[in-house]
Amino acid sequence: MNLLNKEEKTIWDAVVIGSGIGGLVTATQLAAKGAKVIVLEKYIIPGGSGGSFQRNGYTFDVGASMIFGFGEKGHTNLLTRALADVGQNCETFPDPVQLAYHLPNGLNIAVDRNYTNFIDNLTALFPHEKEGIKKFYGFCWQVFNCLDAMPLLSIEDPAYLAKVFFKAPLACLGLARWLPVNVGDLARRLIKDPNLLKFIDIECFCWSVMPADRTPMINAGMVFSDRHAGGINYPKGGVGVIAQKLVQGLEANGGEIHYKSRVSEVVFKEGKAVGVKLATGKVIRAKKVVSNATRWDTFSGEGSKQALVNATNTPKREKVWRKRYKPAPSFLSLHLGVQSEAIPKGMHCHNLLLDSWDEMESEQGVIFVSIPTLLDKSLAPKGYEIVHAFTPSSMSEWEGLSPQEYSLKKEEDSRKVIKRLEKILPQLSNSINLKEVGTPRSHRRFLGRYQGSYGPIPSLRLPGLLPMPFNSTGIEGLFCVGDSCFPGQGLNAVAFSGYACAHRIGSQLGINPWKLPD
Repeated sequence: MNLLNKEEKTIWDAVVIGSGIGGLVTATQLAAKGAKVIVLEKYIIPGGSGGSFQRNGYTFDVGASMIFGFGEKGHTNLLTRALADVGQNCETFPDPVQLAYHLPNGLNIAVDRNYTNFIDNLTALFPHEKEGIKKFYGFCWQVFNCLDAMPLLSIEDPAYLAKVFFKAPLACLGLARWLPVNVGDLARRLIKDPNLLKFIDIECFCWSVMPADRTPMINAGMVFSDRHAGGINYPKGGVGVIAQKLVQGLEANGGEIHYKSRVSEVVFKEGKAVGVKLATGKVIRAKKVVSNATRWDTFSGEGSKQALVNATNTPKREKVWRKRYKPAPSFLSLHLGVQSEAIPKGMHCHNLLLDSWDEMESEQGVIFVSIPTLLDKSLAPKGYEIVHAFTPSSMSEWEGLSPQEYSLKKEEDSRKVIKRLEKILPQLSNSINLKEVGTPRSHRRFLGRYQGSYGPIPSLRLPGLLPMPFNSTGIEGLFCVGDSCFPGQGLNAVAFSGYACAHRIGSQLGINPWKLPD
């Protein structure tokens, strides 16, 4: 059947599949340039993993609440910039500490917002590695300063790269040096203490879910420095406010978003992507198609049951990508409403617990904890706080269970997590007012992510960021955006991906301004 017989008459400049932060930044950037954009979201709210939901007076973040990108200076504050570009802004609360680590053998340290304090505190724990610590984090600042010196747009556009090189040649050359380097390569060259190297492993794992040997230095330079430069800032009203504000900006600039609109496939004509088909059979035509789904959900291949692009149209390069990358685990998530008395005085908003170094990459080994009500009291009823705990968990642990077995496993596994949390929250078990438990199956169902995965991680040791795919796909008219694209996971990273995708499309549509951003 010719699908184009059932299409709407409107031809959009771009149709974006999914309203995760990457998709919304792509859409808003294009709309701000005058493009006619429509976003199609299968769920009832925007944001994907960066969304929020309400239960009994609590506002829970779907995913992590340790947010980068809300700084006020430089070029790495991409969330601030993305919102401002469409006339929006988020009020935020500064977090005095990025993360408090509770590690094996009594190794406990809080990463202070003030860089000097952090280095002094870490050096006090490893005084014999004073020079190595200073040099390692100093190199991270070199990477960050290169990134912060240039507008962060598409690196697929030769004309744009030429402009950037002309504006900041030293920064470009400095950044190129680090593209093929992983964190572990540098850390082992400067540091010998095995416990300090383990700490750097967990410093990487807390946001990349990979140890230092498989974490690109470009990403680490951004994270390890921006937490002190722009700082960690929590949006008032919860993380979901970011997506809501982007939607408001999209609509204010003439774009549209449609909820409960599940895209079943990309429509092709003569090998070119020309639109999308909804589950209802309706076809929406567009000059450019953007997938904010994971690459496993976008392209056909092993394990992809209902991909947007069929096997005939899937480029060979995607098969190469599947050999290089695998899905990171999903998470077992506990959203808890607790009595305020359960939170000890002096507790930090974000915490990480690990009982044994051998368990760092194991099923439910690391526990991440956020208590966002320590920053924003409006998220919970008076006298209560939010504890959001999540631990890596693979889909294989949850598939094939009967409804009864599934419920029992949710209850048993959540009980074990709560028990472990009592290491830092001794009164937790007796203080719970509300408990919502999410599993990899929940993440797959509500977020539409392959295996509920956090995103792609290397399946073998790769040279830094060089093998990561960009927004172009090898199919004319089809682009990808989000954590399956350069530079990877995290809200600020996918915001970069959105900027890059919109710039690439804008270049082809002829709507990009000649002048570089200030």
